[in-house]
Amino acid sequence: MTAQKSDESALPLIGIYEISKILGATLDLDKALHDVLNVLSSYLNMRHGAVVLKDEAGQAHLAAVTGMSLRLAREGVLKYPFAAVEKVVSTGIPMVVPDAAEEPLLAEYIAENDEALEDERVSFFCVPIKTTDKPFGALSVERSWDGSAQYVFEHDLRFLTMVATLIGQTASLHRKLANDRETLMTDAARLHKRMAEVRPTLPIRGLEDVVGNSEAMARVFAQVQQAAPTKATILLRGESGTGKELVARAIHILSARAQKPFIKVNCAALSESVLESELFGHEKGAFTGAVAERKGRFELSTGGTLFLDEIGEISANFQAKLLRVLQEGEFERVGGNKTVKVDVRLIAATNRDLEAGVADGSFRADLYYRLNVVPIFLPPLRERSGDIPLLAMYFLKQFNEENGRGMVFSHNALEALQRCYFPGNVRELENCVYRTATMSKGEVIDEMDLSCKQDTCLSSTLWHKRNPADRAVPTLSAPIPVPTGPMAAPPAVPAPAPEVAAPSVPAAAASSDDEDLSERERLVQAMERCGWVQAKAARLLGLTPRQIGYALKKHNIEIQQL
Repeated sequence: MTAQKSDESALPLIGIYEISKILGATLDLDKALHDVLNVLSSYLNMRHGAVVLKDEAGQAHLAAVTGMSLRLAREGVLKYPFAAVEKVVSTGIPMVVPDAAEEPLLAEYIAENDEALEDERVSFFCVPIKTTDKPFGALSVERSWDGSAQYVFEHDLRFLTMVATLIGQTASLHRKLANDRETLMTDAARLHKRMAEVRPTLPIRGLEDVVGNSEAMARVFAQVQQAAPTKATILLRGESGTGKELVARAIHILSARAQKPFIKVNCAALSESVLESELFGHEKGAFTGAVAERKGRFELSTGGTLFLDEIGEISANFQAKLLRVLQEGEFERVGGNKTVKVDVRLIAATNRDLEAGVADGSFRADLYYRLNVVPIFLPPLRERSGDIPLLAMYFLKQFNEENGRGMVFSHNALEALQRCYFPGNVRELENCVYRTATMSKGEVIDEMDLSCKQDTCLSSTLWHKRNPADRAVPTLSAPIPVPTGPMAAPPAVPAPAPEVAAPSVPAAAASSDDEDLSERERLVQAMERCGWVQAKAARLLGLTPRQIGYALKKHNIEIQQL
């Protein structure tokens, strides 16, 4: 007898455990509520049960029922006692009716659904569903009993109140998730609409992949359209990662040579000997491994466009060879003596300060003038931060197409990206978007999914989390005027000054926070701020390029290649 009572006393605890498992196992709230009512039916000898929830407009509706048809109950055929439930929801006070047939609010409903035996009565329980706020629903249960005085209604009421609390917490969480999802989807739809409105404003053939609607990029687009139809040599200037190759390809597409080859060569990636063979080709037997005649890039691009990236990296010896091709349109293959004539439109690109190279003698002045016929400066991303959301959405669209995904950015995520400083420019932004999209588990990328919010931002690591004002890189110096007239000779480059002792780095060039830095530390800091470009660092410190070269040598500072 004692064991039986002990088992009966454990039933409510087991029921709560089973119900909590059901509510936490699925995101389908309707199914979870129906399963909860089935558990109650087995524990309480329940005839009918129902869960009523209020919607955002405050209208009560049946969310789940058992022992009856949900459709018929919702259509009002079964006369569900909403009046009694509304009383519980509005007051927050549970209702316990030992004999439901005697309650006016329940009489019609009980009479229509009376399945009790002759000696049984139907009791009605209704408890409010709430969290910490006002009730937003109710749990109702009907059960039969024989009228025995031993039946204790308070036990069932306490049990149902705990179940209603669990339902309230789960329903509240589902509502919050639904509202958050709706907000994110609204933001995504608005951003997609914005992108659709902005993209048609740039219907320039060839520039579809050069994304941007800022004033700085509008100037670039105008210059590209103006220069592309001509035969003039174009020099693209700008930091690494600003999209020089895309602009070069756009110039080719917009030119009369669009149907001819577009050939590109990265001058920094090849040694001088290999670069000469790549550009000019070689004859059979010209060197070990030259088992056959091979055309160079100039020949392959004849009639079309040749894009020479990182032109500032070529050696002084090779500069002379390249100059001849630009002047005469002819060359000899490596190991050959036959002159080859070509018709090639040249586009060059560099992130170096060529004017400083001309000044210190590392870059030929005559080649500089041949290349710098039409200079186009591509702005760094920090000078057109308004383009960052558009670029981010463009790269995410590419990621979705490549991986079969349908990811979108939230408004907060795009705002966070726009506040970021990208020293790697568009290339770094693209990598950031791909990295974030790859590691995000949901379909909506929120602010907390970004690397900068997880202390894994590569930009912060490389640049020591400096503020944009501290990281500002001086702009390129003004171009040297191009002489006019077919016989105009380039101005003479001043002869190098005699070597002098390395000057000290002016302390005034450092910020007030850096007054205690040593001369070497101030020099390294200036070089880092200027991307390890000596000429820019010299201007920042008030030195000449030659003086900063001596200072770097004096302190054994190795130039870093970024």
